Amino acid sequence: MASIIPQMKSMEIQGKIMTPQTFSLESGPIEDDQIIKDIPPTAHAVGNDSWQQVSLMLITSFNCGWVLSFSKLILVPVGWAWGIPSMLIVGFFSAYSSWVLAGFHFVDGQRFIRYRDIMGFLFGKKLYYLTLILQFSTFVLSNMGFILLGGKALKEINLVFNDTAMRLQYYIIITGVIYCIFAFVVPNLSAMRLWLGVSTFLTFGYIGVLLVVSAKDAKSVANKNYETQEDSTVGKVLSAFGAISAMIVSNNSGMIPEIQSTLQKPAVKNLRKALCMQYTLGLMVYYGVSVAGYWIYGSDVPEYLPKAISGPKWAKVLINLAVFLQNVISQHMFFQPVHEALDTKFLKVEEDAYSRENLKRRFFLRTLLFAANTLVTAAIPFMGDFINLLGSFTLVTLTFIFPSMIFIKARKTAGTGHKAWHWTLIIVFSLLAVATTISAARLIINNVRNYRLFANR
Repeated sequence: MASIIPQMKSMEIQGKIMTPQTFSLESGPIEDDQIIKDIPPTAHAVGNDSWQQVSLMLITSFNCGWVLSFSKLILVPVGWAWGIPSMLIVGFFSAYSSWVLAGFHFVDGQRFIRYRDIMGFLFGKKLYYLTLILQFSTFVLSNMGFILLGGKALKEINLVFNDTAMRLQYYIIITGVIYCIFAFVVPNLSAMRLWLGVSTFLTFGYIGVLLVVSAKDAKSVANKNYETQEDSTVGKVLSAFGAISAMIVSNNSGMIPEIQSTLQKPAVKNLRKALCMQYTLGLMVYYGVSVAGYWIYGSDVPEYLPKAISGPKWAKVLINLAVFLQNVISQHMFFQPVHEALDTKFLKVEEDAYSRENLKRRFFLRTLLFAANTLVTAAIPFMGDFINLLGSFTLVTLTFIFPSMIFIKARKTAGTGHKAWHWTLIIVFSLLAVATTISAARLIINNVRNYRLFANR
């Protein structure tokens, strides 16, 4: 990948990385007229978007079709008593960590447009490459999950009209092709501007129809069971950590600096405005859907919520079609850092994104990337695994551990209380990363035992 570790050699004296002054939550906002050094080369747009546009992108992207799995993955393993408080705690710390990380978009007068560049600048090459691996594994797995979800939505539409549908793998291939075409036509985050209105309409449309139709089932579903489904204590504990993983996925992307790079000045202040919108309006929607699904159907709620509704056929078709179309737009945001790295490496940065040469190169890059992801998704169609694995080691580290490490390294003048607080976060969330990874590995092992490659689930 083409990213570099900016200004590394200028900050290195006798083998040690010097710690620059930086800006963070406690040090105040960045002024518009601050002098910023050159950013590293990139094939994508930087500093073009308003905070309103980014807010809308965050709200709709996090309220994608994945919210229809959260009732099963978040609340069924832990129930009401532990589920609701855990959702609120995870939401709070997700917002806090994102807020802190947003404050380090500028370090020593330099603007960082990639997470791995910040880590490399402060901690050296090892952390640079570790961040790259964590991020890209997260984005690739996320994209596979989106492809799988899109394929399931198409299959559900087919089942409405025909009791026997094609194999899931055919729908996965169709989904991968459509995602690839969209990624080719819309090259970067800033180019999503015209599509965000469509995404908003589809998002609140299918969620509204789903809640209205499923609300009728609340009266007809008798003897609802809210008990956890694990018998052993160990099973309950591991399932609970799996639920926490899903909560983390529902709130975080692992790409705060990359999103922030698209914003107009002042980038720190504008991203924090967008984060406020995500963790108020956006969070209320995806948490609301999760709670509603569990309340209506109890522990019997399926992994994909529309499967449970008993409403008219048109409602099922409309919901699944809207989910599929909205996912085309949402998945594009969560896969952008991968596109940016490949485009910066292989496209001609000095030419327009829509030049003939860049169009040709982007076509081959997108085709190869989505062909590989679609093949793996078709071979391993286990939806729950993607969410739990994403929320385990990778997102816990990117969301909670690294921002505190950055704070401690860069803010040498911070008080003892601030440093102690961030060290506490590092220790607690490191333990959580281990626990959630064990839980995710257990789920994967169980599915490997029960299903073969290219299973028609």
